Amino acid sequence: MIEALLFMLIIGALCGTVLSFASKIFYVWEDPRIAQVENYLAGANCGGCGFTGCSAAAAAVVEGKAPPSVCAVAGPEATTSVAGVMGMDPGSAEPRVSMNPCDGGDRAEDRFYYNGVNTCEAMVAMFGGKRVCQVGCLGYGDCVRICSFSAIKMGPEGYPVIDEVACVGCGACQRACPKDLIHVRTMSDRLLHTNLETDPLAPCQQTCPAEIDIPTYIAQIREGDYEGAVHTIRERNPLLLSCGRVCPHPCEDYCRRGVEDEAVSINQLKRFAADFEMNSGKRLPIACAPDTGKRVAVAGGGPAGLSAAYFLRRLGHSVTIFEAMPKLGGMIRYGIPEYRLPKKTLDWEIEGILNLGIEARTNMRLGRDFNVADMEKEGFEAIFIAHGAWVDYNLKVEGEDLKGCFKGIDFLSRLASGEELDIKGKKAAVVGGGNSAIDCVRNLIRLGAEEVSIVYRRTRSEMPANEVEIEAAEHEGINFVFLAAPTQVIGDADGNVKQLEYLKMELGEPDASGRRRPVPVEGSETRMDLDILITAIGQQPDMSFKNMGPGMADLKITRWNTFDTDPYTLQTSIPHIFTAGDAATGPSLVVEAIGGGRRAARSIHQFLSGEEVKAPESSLFKRHIDESIFKQVPGVEKKPRSKMTELPPEERVKSFEEVDKVLTEEEALAESNRCLSCCRVCYNPDVAA
Repeated sequence: MIEALLFMLIIGALCGTVLSFASKIFYVWEDPRIAQVENYLAGANCGGCGFTGCSAAAAAVVEGKAPPSVCAVAGPEATTSVAGVMGMDPGSAEPRVSMNPCDGGDRAEDRFYYNGVNTCEAMVAMFGGKRVCQVGCLGYGDCVRICSFSAIKMGPEGYPVIDEVACVGCGACQRACPKDLIHVRTMSDRLLHTNLETDPLAPCQQTCPAEIDIPTYIAQIREGDYEGAVHTIRERNPLLLSCGRVCPHPCEDYCRRGVEDEAVSINQLKRFAADFEMNSGKRLPIACAPDTGKRVAVAGGGPAGLSAAYFLRRLGHSVTIFEAMPKLGGMIRYGIPEYRLPKKTLDWEIEGILNLGIEARTNMRLGRDFNVADMEKEGFEAIFIAHGAWVDYNLKVEGEDLKGCFKGIDFLSRLASGEELDIKGKKAAVVGGGNSAIDCVRNLIRLGAEEVSIVYRRTRSEMPANEVEIEAAEHEGINFVFLAAPTQVIGDADGNVKQLEYLKMELGEPDASGRRRPVPVEGSETRMDLDILITAIGQQPDMSFKNMGPGMADLKITRWNTFDTDPYTLQTSIPHIFTAGDAATGPSLVVEAIGGGRRAARSIHQFLSGEEVKAPESSLFKRHIDESIFKQVPGVEKKPRSKMTELPPEERVKSFEEVDKVLTEEEALAESNRCLSCCRVCYNPDVAA
């Protein structure tokens, strides 16, 4: 017995010694953060996160394979706590929602009959699926079956419809979709997303410089969901009131209905939704991501600056706008007349942007009151410069500086600032054919000028101004003097402008712009009597600030005096400086500046997040998807387009009252029903006249 006990003690001691050494050699260390993260998860082990239980999900978070919002059940508070454990940007705590951009479904034609297993995964193995549309929904509902929260159902049109209230953002539907169509995105993800070649996009949305989801907001208007329409527009364009009034709507040029009929009045429907909010007596809430602690300076409070500031603030960054003029708005305040965009409307819109928590410092001109180095010293980690194009081009003829001579932007901004100009009873001429020239003549007629003319060196068909603005000027009695190139301005003995001399022209071969080049007719000098001359032949940015402050020698400028940038990322040659708007493109559309502001905000967000600043792969940027551009649209029967109500010419020239009126609700509903609800290749043909 004693021998046996001794033997057992010896064996036990040997085992203990071996295990002791083994624990040192084969020690397995577990990151203590895994237990901390798991403690904040729901503990349901439901698998909704895509991992085999909460322990696996917690490990995935610590390993960087899953975001803090991995748990679909625990809620945003748990997500914030998990982000805290990981020391992550609290912006990662934004709730995620599943999104299906395809609304084609059964509308897409079939390429072949399919009698296999009724799953999307099986069908996609057969030549990518039976549908003609290569990027759209297959319609067999794999995503519906996988959802544990009854947040997806198959809609009547044959595509899945997501209940955003029930959706917990677990991502199961995204993993189940073999077409990579459904995506689980946060609000920031949606703001940052840009048009891709692989997206199911209607031609109008492809064309819009701001990339607004046009079919969706028109459908929301049609359903009476006006608030939803406002939210849809505002996800891409924070200046919907202004754009609804001044945008030349290039989207309508690619409206499918316009192939067989008149295009849908897309811009007027946008204005209807925007005016609905303004006139409702309340502001719709605008969500912002949690603060990131990053600071961005925006130099220029015009449409590009306001757009960039808006999107940066919604992404959680702190933004300060520096504006040279007394009020924000830039060219849409000081260049667009009151009768097109009332200042009280613009004020209301800008107030809503600033209410997000954006600071504005006015009467602060870049290069005069501060420079880039000052912004850097104040702690701004990125700088966005969008100071517009305010320097008017000269005519370069003798006498253009006589008394009574103005430059276009100078004239418009002085008028918008409330300065009283002696115009009444005088003869006036404006040289130029663009929108600024039209704005000048229409202002002059309202100020009481006796006779107003436009002098343009080409013909009416070559005028770059919007057609609707040209027609409005014609209706208001403006004289058009075409094929006329000024040669000198003649003054009287007191130095006042007296006459404009010009040469008659004839059109030759097309120039680089594609327009026929005007050629002088020898010996055709003609003189026009006038008291006021306005030159509105274009403008460029003031880049004099480049020579002020250290480090600016590396800032590259083009020969057109604009920033030399990547047109998509809008990052300048100095990595932390970005740009957009007229300072980047030269004078362009308001909606172009808004779209540029959002693209720049996306790049700034990448820069602040330590990511590579680059355009997304397969970016559609300013191109169209070939298969979506139809030459014929069968089934469309003509329906009258809702006509915009406007003040009659004889009444409107007597004041600066807004000329164009908003559609009535009845008209807006009728117009929204003209929309064919297009997607990439799908549309709803009309069957009723």
